[in-house]
Amino acid sequence: MRDKRGIPLITMGLLLITAALLLTGYNLLEDERAAQSVEQIIAQMEERHPAEPETGGSVGGDTAEEIPDYLLNPSMEMPEEIIDGHSYIGVLEIPAYGLTLPVMSQWSYPGLKIAPCRYMGSAYTDDLIIAAHNYTRHFGNLKNLEPGDRIIFTDVDGNVFSYEVILRETLMPTAIEEMESGDWDLTLFTCTIGGAYRVTVRCQRAE
Repeated sequence: MRDKRGIPLITMGLLLITAALLLTGYNLLEDERAAQSVEQIIAQMEERHPAEPETGGSVGGDTAEEIPDYLLNPSMEMPEEIIDGHSYIGVLEIPAYGLTLPVMSQWSYPGLKIAPCRYMGSAYTDDLIIAAHNYTRHFGNLKNLEPGDRIIFTDVDGNVFSYEVILRETLMPTAIEEMESGDWDLTLFTCTIGGAYRVTVRCQRAE
């Protein structure tokens, strides 16, 4: 009788182990899909905007450069580029982990499965906030960034904005005011595994 009573417990344990393995497999599949999506989008961006060869300066010594529109009008909307039906504002680079990531113009839950998304703000007004899933090839390593690490954002017009990590903090999912507050030029955030907290990295523009 004792052995028979233990059968349901063993069965339940096996079911829980199977469910855990299936969930792990699903998460790994989602991670791989996210990585492939990012690679495809970046490849399309590079095809549309091939790197211009460096030159030794213009003829006649005229080194005057055109002033970017965003400096004349910081409140302007960030330009967007449509790829596969989705709108992007630029590319985020995290050199510490060799990541190059497209950034969607607006966040949504379906969009986060494809690429990091702008949560709010603008690189032009120094209040850009970018959210992403904790996939390995998205913001999974955000928790490992350290003060002094470099972050680079390039808009679709080719304007480059360099940042330095200043602070890493952990916020509750309901701490919306705290996420949006503070004099930070760039904020990156993602959820922890299980979604209980938000790993948040604060950055300032690097001179």
